[in-house]
Amino acid sequence: MKKLNVVLLAIAFAITSVASANTNPTTKAQNVINKKVKTLLKKPSFKIAKELTAYVTITINDEGEMVVLSVDTESEELESFIKHRINYKKVGAQVYADTKLFKLPVRLVEESVSFDGGILL
Repeated sequence: MKKLNVVLLAIAFAITSVASANTNPTTKAQNVINKKVKTLLKKPSFKIAKELTAYVTITINDEGEMVVLSVDTESEELESFIKHRINYKKVGAQVYADTKLFKLPVRLVEESVSFDGGILL
């Protein structure tokens, strides 16, 4: 009987662990940052002839500003545009998150901005 209780307890812990694990967490901080970035990247100042993609890594400093750490893209014009539009722009709400880095997939096509991967705004 004692062994049965131990086994049931172990199963309960396993089920709880699996149920609480989230493979693609979407936090309030991520949502706020995604919305802000989408707003900032609207209406690019250059003509988009073909689809442009980039992976932008940002962090939030102590003043609540987004700081661009890297822009992974083949287009230097897109990299400059993203850095100019996002770097040191305030996030509307206070963002408190355990995550210090945010990696955002960005795709620019004619007259629109969209995000690849899990979060599409």
